[in-house]
Amino acid sequence: MTGRFSWLLALLVIAASGVLMALVGSDDSGEQSPVSVPASAESARVDAVRNQLPGGDTVPAIVVITRDDDAPLTPQDITAAEQIARPVVVSDDDKAAVATVPLSADLSGFELNDAVKTLRDKVGSGLPAQLRAQVTGGPAFAADVANSFAGANITLLAVTAAVVALLLILTYRSPVLWLVPLAVIGFADRVAAVLGTAIASGAGLNPDGSTSGITSVLVFGAGTNYALLLISRYREELGRTENHRDALRVAVRNAGPAIVASNATVVLALLTLVFASSPSTRSLGVQAASGLVVAAVFVLLVLPPLLALFGKRLFWPFIPRVGAKPLTDNGFWHRIADAVARRPGRVAVVSIAGLAVLCTGLLATPIGLTQTEQFRVQAESVTGYQTLAAHFPSGLTDPTRVIAPTARADEIQRAITQTPGVVNAVQAGQSPTGLTQFSVVLDAEPASDDAFETVDALRDSVHDVDPAALVGGSDAQARDAAAAAQRDRTVLIPAILAVVLVVLYVLLRSALAPLLLVAVTVLSALAALGLGGWASVALFGFPALDNATPLFAFLFLVALGVDYTIFLVTRAREETPKHGTRAGIVRAVSATGAVITSAGIVLAAVFCVLGVLPLIVLTQLGIIVGLGILLDTFVVRTVIIPALFTLIGPRIWWPALKAGR
Repeated sequence: MTGRFSWLLALLVIAASGVLMALVGSDDSGEQSPVSVPASAESARVDAVRNQLPGGDTVPAIVVITRDDDAPLTPQDITAAEQIARPVVVSDDDKAAVATVPLSADLSGFELNDAVKTLRDKVGSGLPAQLRAQVTGGPAFAADVANSFAGANITLLAVTAAVVALLLILTYRSPVLWLVPLAVIGFADRVAAVLGTAIASGAGLNPDGSTSGITSVLVFGAGTNYALLLISRYREELGRTENHRDALRVAVRNAGPAIVASNATVVLALLTLVFASSPSTRSLGVQAASGLVVAAVFVLLVLPPLLALFGKRLFWPFIPRVGAKPLTDNGFWHRIADAVARRPGRVAVVSIAGLAVLCTGLLATPIGLTQTEQFRVQAESVTGYQTLAAHFPSGLTDPTRVIAPTARADEIQRAITQTPGVVNAVQAGQSPTGLTQFSVVLDAEPASDDAFETVDALRDSVHDVDPAALVGGSDAQARDAAAAAQRDRTVLIPAILAVVLVVLYVLLRSALAPLLLVAVTVLSALAALGLGGWASVALFGFPALDNATPLFAFLFLVALGVDYTIFLVTRAREETPKHGTRAGIVRAVSATGAVITSAGIVLAAVFCVLGVLPLIVLTQLGIIVGLGILLDTFVVRTVIIPALFTLIGPRIWWPALKAGR
């Protein structure tokens, strides 16, 4: 990777990437909306069956019309509203009117956003000045979610690149060195976006704006970490040898296995997401795994030849000199590690107790956002719903759909109307195939706990009459999405831990070390979830964690936390045969402390970039993962692991190493 033919290999990677992007085209996943409900869910089956029914190819957008002065609507106001859409229904207090406008059910993502925007422009310009029109309902909510990702790729890329550039400048204290890894990782990110989307789409998955954004953050964050580790070892070796190519060769030989092992851990953990029931979650697993493989390939095959080309000059003005005292024997991190090793028991108890206290934040953190709580900024679908709910039953914005055999339509209707929480139900069409659709208005806020309870009760009621009956609509979709998220947490979290444990066993070949490292990483992840969940609710004012946040946060915290563990422990394993267990871990912390700290700060900052998007779920993910990475960096890797390794002694490496002291 640093020899005479390294340039040929690097050019081959770049050329292949260029051909790939030319053949596949641009990454258009950012134009799609997330799909959180599996095709097997009852609500998804309703959407499939609705195409057989009259009007099944459309979905209703709700136009809410009120006066700016909150006065009752006049007959002239109602006449003006009827020019926009019919029929118009006036509320009992005469202060609001609603009309339904059908939109194509096939629209999604930016196409749906464009259709809703056109409708909003039309109704806004077609009413007298004293009237205010707001478009809400299921299509409007979906359109506003899609609009959240308008320009997201450019925004995320620009902000992420700026954050990484700033932190690399501060890390290297060089006006030029940061340009090389940033250029390599930036190009890798574009390749990863195209390749990940192509693989996910080819596998029949649903890449979307959120999965594309998270993948980009992961590629930049992990790619920068790999580059930091490689360049840090390169700088260290330049203190031992004059020839920069020899130094780079040693750096790649020693840092490369740690990078490969770290990358494999995260990639395999991400691939467990293909067993998720949520389509968007499955897509994230494939996209992100593909992206991280690309990041590792570019760092290991493209970055070294560039470093070799420029030589020591890249480090100007702080060019490493041969004979400089090695980091393993002096410096700030050596003093920290030595202090921990002198009092390992006390340090371990206090640190672990502190993490356990942070875990208690999980007990008071609710999970599950309603449809109106998805946005961090004001959205017309939300304000329109709030206006509507003040004058009409809450469920009027987006009725629940029940589809059942026509032969039992009367019994089904009685079962529906007798269900607690149902305001009314009317037949909304029959199909030639013997199915009847019912439009059901619920007296509950969309996607709220009350709405979920009513949907569950409604399903029980109609299934008792006919097991073939189906209940769908937005509330039912949200209920199925919450159930899918719960199932995914139950299945995937153990799978993620199993993958990480297996990788550590293969890497370390030790009986005890992998178990200990995974246990500490899980404790750290739970502490971050507790702290981040508490901060999301208590400090940032979010009503709850989104259903997807705990799984994604746990995955990234465990997988990326093990990244730093591998960086540290592989160095400790390298130092132990010569210096013993205690001195080995001290030297490992001394050598990797600066790079792990820099990498942790970079990765935490990159995840916080997700907060530039207006969806609460991505902001929460940035908060929790950012806090967790800082805990990993400054507490777990710097304090807890060195203390535990010192306490346990040589047994930590058994049977792989037997000579440690």
